[in-house]
Amino acid sequence: MKTEAMSSKIDLPKGVIFNAYPDSIGRKLSDIARMLKMPEFKDVFSLFYVLPTIFNSDLDRGFSIIDYDLNNELVSREDLEELHELNVMFKFDLVLNHLSVGSPQFQDLLKHGDESKYKNFFIDWNEFWRSHGEMSPDGHVIPHEEHLEKLFMRKPGLPILKVHFPDGSDRPYWNTFYQKVAYHEVTAHYLLQSLGIEELTHEDAENIATILNDVLNAKRDISEIDLGDFSHHKDDIVSVVEQNRKYLGQMDLNAQSQEVWDFYDETLKKLRDHGGKLVRLDAFAYVHKEPGKVNFFNKPGTWEYLARVKEIADKYDLVLLPEIHSEYGSGLHEEVAAKGFPIYDFFFPSLVIDALDRGTNRHLLRWIDELIEKNIKTINMLGSHDGIPVLDLKGTNNAGVSTEGLLSDKEIDTVIERIMDRGGRVKNLYGPDGKKISYYQVNATFFSALGEDERKLRLARAIQMFMPGIPQVWYLDLFAGKNDYTAADKAGTAGHKEINRTTLTNSDIENGLKQTVVRDQLKLMRLRNTSPAFDGELTVNNTDENRLHLTWKHQECVATLNADLRDYSFSITHKENASDENVIRHFD
Repeated sequence: MKTEAMSSKIDLPKGVIFNAYPDSIGRKLSDIARMLKMPEFKDVFSLFYVLPTIFNSDLDRGFSIIDYDLNNELVSREDLEELHELNVMFKFDLVLNHLSVGSPQFQDLLKHGDESKYKNFFIDWNEFWRSHGEMSPDGHVIPHEEHLEKLFMRKPGLPILKVHFPDGSDRPYWNTFYQKVAYHEVTAHYLLQSLGIEELTHEDAENIATILNDVLNAKRDISEIDLGDFSHHKDDIVSVVEQNRKYLGQMDLNAQSQEVWDFYDETLKKLRDHGGKLVRLDAFAYVHKEPGKVNFFNKPGTWEYLARVKEIADKYDLVLLPEIHSEYGSGLHEEVAAKGFPIYDFFFPSLVIDALDRGTNRHLLRWIDELIEKNIKTINMLGSHDGIPVLDLKGTNNAGVSTEGLLSDKEIDTVIERIMDRGGRVKNLYGPDGKKISYYQVNATFFSALGEDERKLRLARAIQMFMPGIPQVWYLDLFAGKNDYTAADKAGTAGHKEINRTTLTNSDIENGLKQTVVRDQLKLMRLRNTSPAFDGELTVNNTDENRLHLTWKHQECVATLNADLRDYSFSITHKENASDENVIRHFD
């Protein structure tokens, strides 16, 4: 029998978190505010994690941020005030590692080059690696093998984006995540106007434009273009084309620059002024970079950066939530928690799928016991804007040695196979040679991952509401959303995440609220959000392996979940005080 006392040095807000993009329901945040004001949602949520399209962004569904001002196309100050009147606090993202190419800082760098005041705001790849690698014929440094083999990659190839500087040079900048380079088609009129070459006729310009556009459409290197009779103008022509180059990308910030830390301070203040209370630190583990390191959660540098960010957050009364994906065996989640931070419970979703598919409480109870024993504070979820984590469950330690995970490798493979058989799609991690090294996550709605079984979804939600930590609820899971294959296919090779991001109409909400599985989830969330029992201690009662018996108690208030993991039936007992009658609700 295990118990958990909820007292902690971490001043976490209480209650259930709603999670959505500002336009996940209807067209704007005002539509979500309208939904949350409906009587069915009274007292259901205390916080709202609004994903970063609430800010100005241009890529990666909000995580390529231009600036942290409100996106006026989706959000108004009045929307935030309206939600605040519902006693809803906000959780926002601060993307520590990068900013968009479209940010004012990077645009200033592109415009002014070496004269830009933001010259050191981003990471010049060649400057960083100059003493630790060799220059390639393509104009970028390739780190020495002993450094290259350590690098943790999020995509194939080196994490660089070459940008064109005013002096005509192309310079590689560190780009861990997404990037895209595009050229506008060239017209004869544009060439004549831009080149200013007197002997160039309109017919000549049309011929050059045809050659250029053929190369651009074939996505070949513009510097290798053969201009035939016009080759003596090649440098001028290529320069004009390069001025027409458009970038999309998330450029890594140089955290060794004081200007970046001033930016963090300015941004955290802005998030506080937007009404934020909880701030998720996205991609923070990539911020500290050093030659010879893996450049993912470098130690002790990452700890030093985190402590520095926390000092700023404390100044603005903000609670930080570092977002970290790492294998269970590395113990990194424990280290972050031990430093006084709440963590995301990325282990929970797959543990629930395993428990419900196999009818066993064994692995789930082991994790609950560990959370209690080590006093680890979490935000947990079933589905999310991202995928369902699977890599996190593995038992590999920091030395790459296989240890015991929360699930065995065989059991993890089985979870993956089940979700894939039910229509899921995968996101992989890559080594420096571009080869896939592992599954990172499986993308699916949680309902589809459970085989679209309403009994399983209802029980999964009940288990979540009785877990240690703060429960976060993805909007689409609440409405039993199914895999959206059309959206995923339409988004192309990187569109796997769109399978779980379907926009719901106001009509979808009205129809959804008529479904028993939706109404039952709302009742479960309201209980968790309002009952004093969950401010107390959790007791894990001894049961057969196919059952789960969890009891929360605070003073005289008691809430108990008694569930069968094989037939998915469960009951919840709630008692306000000693003289109160037990209120029992059965779910079959």
